Amino acid sequence: MNNHEHAMQLLPARYVEEYRRTALGHAEEIRLRAGRRPGFLCWGTEHSLGGDLLTETDLIRTMEKATGASVHTAMGEISKGYVSSRGLRIGICGAAVMNGGEIKGFRNLSSLAIRIPQEHRGICDTVIRELFAAGYENTLIISPPGTGKTTALREIIRRLSDGGTRLGVIDERNELAAFDGGAAQFDLGRRSDVITGAPKDAAAMILLRGMNPEIIAMDEITKGEDAQVLMDIYGCGVGLLASAHAAGTDELKSRPVYRGLLEQGIFRHAVVISLEKGERRYRTERLP
Repeated sequence: MNNHEHAMQLLPARYVEEYRRTALGHAEEIRLRAGRRPGFLCWGTEHSLGGDLLTETDLIRTMEKATGASVHTAMGEISKGYVSSRGLRIGICGAAVMNGGEIKGFRNLSSLAIRIPQEHRGICDTVIRELFAAGYENTLIISPPGTGKTTALREIIRRLSDGGTRLGVIDERNELAAFDGGAAQFDLGRRSDVITGAPKDAAAMILLRGMNPEIIAMDEITKGEDAQVLMDIYGCGVGLLASAHAAGTDELKSRPVYRGLLEQGIFRHAVVISLEKGERRYRTERLP
């Protein structure tokens, strides 16, 4: 069963047949909201399915399917606002259960967002030739949310790895490799070593100490702690490949979490992804 089919099976049964006819194979996300009809995203636009309205019970049953009827064992992820299911990431909204100022879980579920990771070989061929013709330099992939950063990152990892480079991959949410029972659903190349489910700082130290990577790749640099991990890796003389949320390099420079990385020259290139007339566009920029 591929990711698209697995996502479809998480839907309440009464919506499956319409979803199969209208969305299977090209949906990027499924959105489930209590009191609304299910929706799915395609090329950044949300479409609705027909039928009756979803209930909180529907959302609870979806969570039970996603966790193999063991929601309790997934509480570590749930406290972070998501749960992983065979490579899918399911975002969660509802009434947060707090303990000591930290989120411990959710009750009264209101929304689920099922993200469907995809593999598209060849999408970065042109930018890869532009970027690495004279050798690899640290690269940051940037785009607004939902525009394909992770898919592009996965493809660049694969191409570098199959081209002869040893990569250590920090797959914190199991979206890059999508391991299921020890087998990766996505190809990250012949020379990639992957750590899933660990925070970036701990995973980086394991890779640096034990795996001798030439480049360490990671997804979604979002906070100061992530930026510090990048600086630590850079200080060890290991290359970097990462992604970040931004519409372009100007927006990137305006954010404190990225400004220090750029000012220190840690990244030399950016791959900028945009959505234009329903198609993704890839361009490269030299960073100062």
